[in-house]
Amino acid sequence: MNQKELRELIEFLKANDIAEFELERGDVKVKVKWAGEHPPPSAPDIRFVHASAPQAVPAAAVAPAAAPVVAPPPEPKVEAEDLFIVKSPIVGTFYEAPSPGAPPFVGAGDEVKAGQVLCIIEAMKLMNEIESEVAGEVVKRLVSNGQPVEYGQPLFAIRQQK
Repeated sequence: MNQKELRELIEFLKANDIAEFELERGDVKVKVKWAGEHPPPSAPDIRFVHASAPQAVPAAAVAPAAAPVVAPPPEPKVEAEDLFIVKSPIVGTFYEAPSPGAPPFVGAGDEVKAGQVLCIIEAMKLMNEIESEVAGEVVKRLVSNGQPVEYGQPLFAIRQQK
């Protein structure tokens, strides 16, 4: 986890009024806890720890191994017209394309077949291809490229073929 990812995580936590968050990814452990009801106006000084290269880290930033405590993000509004919602099968980071600069796998208005790759979700440095379970037309992508996603979070709305 680099500083850019940490900044994005902190901005996400602020935007969603998440008061406490713990993350363990391999040998990196991060704990963020805001004092008071709302996050402070500026990001706290958080550094990450590698087992092979210990660094000075504020005691509040390092936590024992624990499952992340995150409230699921609110589900985006989509018309309920026979749409199949593709949900994330894992927690990770959403990517719309196979590599930076490459065209997205699918976009709104594209026809997809069952088994066609829709996106990639990166989890613990593994790239997991997420495939469509149905054939139809992609109506809307419900998350942004590079956005962290939770288990069960809606990713795409697909109008099924009849």
